[in-house]
Amino acid sequence: MTAPSTAQHPTDEALLARVLTPYKDHCKYLRSAVVTEAGGRARAHCEFAIPESCYIDDTGHLNSVEVNICYNQMMYYLVAKSVKDGLGTGFPDWTLDDFFTHQLPDILIARFASNFRRPVNPRAFSGQMDFGSVTRRAPAGGSPFLRAETVFRYWDADSGRCDGEATLAIVNIP
Repeated sequence: MTAPSTAQHPTDEALLARVLTPYKDHCKYLRSAVVTEAGGRARAHCEFAIPESCYIDDTGHLNSVEVNICYNQMMYYLVAKSVKDGLGTGFPDWTLDDFFTHQLPDILIARFASNFRRPVNPRAFSGQMDFGSVTRRAPAGGSPFLRAETVFRYWDADSGRCDGEATLAIVNIP
């Protein structure tokens, strides 16, 4: 049995800049994102740097607020790149205009859990996010939405490690 082929998509600098537009300059932590697709699933491998926390004195390690901000940036880029290049199976009818219309008001984190295994250096670290599934739901009497199951992890050069899971609800879908 052969492994599914993997297509690799390097960082699209213009797309990354547009995805990060809603963030204040000192909160743009995502530096690069290489997206791969295999077996109909998209994955982002990212590089981050947090020169200075946007809300607290230096803790010396990646903290839960920064984990969430980095997750958002990684997820937004992965969705935008998936839409732009037709990757994965979750957003086949979306355009980039659809993504940017829905980016902030309609992509909700319904559940978020992170586990800190070893402190991660916030000045330079890597991250990875995978879409496990993206399914369309239509609750009785409710509007349809997309439910996306994701997993993520962060690590640094000194064996720092954090991982977690998040469930997205994407509402008001086109």
